[in-house]
Amino acid sequence: MCRVCPAADEEARQRSRQRERQLTKPAGALGRLEELASWYAGWRGSAQTSIRHPQIIVFAANHGISRHPVSAYPAAVTEQMVHNFHSGGAAINQLAWQVGARLDIVELDLKSSTRDFTVAPAMTEKDLVRALNTGWNTVSLNTDLLVVGEMGIGNTSSASAICHSLYGGVAKDWVGRGTGINRKRQATKTRLVAQAVELFGTNLDPLQVLRHFGGREIAAMAAAIVRARHIRSPLIIDGFICSAAAAVIHQLAPGVLDHAIAGHRSAEKAHDMLLARIGKKPLLDLSMRLGEGTGAAVAINIVQSALCCHHGMNTFEQAGVAEKSDRR
Repeated sequence: MCRVCPAADEEARQRSRQRERQLTKPAGALGRLEELASWYAGWRGSAQTSIRHPQIIVFAANHGISRHPVSAYPAAVTEQMVHNFHSGGAAINQLAWQVGARLDIVELDLKSSTRDFTVAPAMTEKDLVRALNTGWNTVSLNTDLLVVGEMGIGNTSSASAICHSLYGGVAKDWVGRGTGINRKRQATKTRLVAQAVELFGTNLDPLQVLRHFGGREIAAMAAAIVRARHIRSPLIIDGFICSAAAAVIHQLAPGVLDHAIAGHRSAEKAHDMLLARIGKKPLLDLSMRLGEGTGAAVAINIVQSALCCHHGMNTFEQAGVAEKSDRR
């Protein structure tokens, strides 16, 4: 699934860069917007393509770790928020509408949580495979820009445990405030993550890390990320939890995230460290930590801006503007 993936179209990327050098602006004046245009062109295989079918998928699941006081909200909020998504009342609904994205809400066995990973692996092999298949199959084949998000009370604990197991260090490096918990709950959360990783170890295969500490929605996001690569759809990674799913894939096959960019820097304290591990520089820093794919959805606007400038600007020749003399 990860080791044999299509590559970007280098010819399309080079054509995009060639056009960028001819546009009516100093070289590099649009900064990262120029990089985004060539990145998008390479994965879509055309220097003159635009975003027509963006897709945002929010995966929702419940976590056994939420039986402990690790969140500011009870586990019942997961299902309540799913109802809010379906009624159009959440932040991600507004952001999807604003960028013209298809929004899919995918529920993964909400009536049953994963197991408490402080005492047993969160998922069985069967649970993991089912969640991976769901994530893979939910990505539309005509998607030309993908965002995956999540909803699941307790899932920052899960993401923290995944990172601690994959990358070591001490648990407190990876555990943040999540939904805005107080110091006492954060201390409990840190102790539980440390306990779980000590129980199962840090030498697990990445997919086993996902099975032991992940949630169904995190597994589904991981599979959707790989599916996007297979259909050559560029992808915007959301915050800490989505980045943890991406980290599992990165550990399986470095380079498999080349089709992905980081949409934003989350306010969750470990996100900076995690982005460095997977080699991604965020586009935005808005102090967001909501999840749902919201930070990445905002970043869709940035990619659209890059492509609008790239395709819509005149070249020096078209505009009758003299080029910089040392270009000749």
